[in-house]
Amino acid sequence: MENKIRKYIQVEGIVQGVGFRWFTSRAAAECHLTGWVRNRSDGSVEMEVQGFEADVDCFVGKLLRGRGLIQITHYEEKALEPKSELDFRIR
Repeated sequence: MENKIRKYIQVEGIVQGVGFRWFTSRAAAECHLTGWVRNRSDGSVEMEVQGFEADVDCFVGKLLRGRGLIQITHYEEKALEPKSELDFRIR
């Protein structure tokens, strides 16, 4: 886990019912990240991502560009301590 970072990210906008979690999962795989993503009851989506800083930056760029009907209107993140995990999961 040396040199890896972990971020908690919460997004709002058109992010539920548009394949956002699947898009997030594919982006995480393309950027070689581990973590998870899930819908929140308030209509937002939260996730934790972990990897090398350049890979996390790549992921955030893909996230903010979106795809199709996905539209992020609010983005929030905070740094977390890295932890041991093997994959990225949709919860």
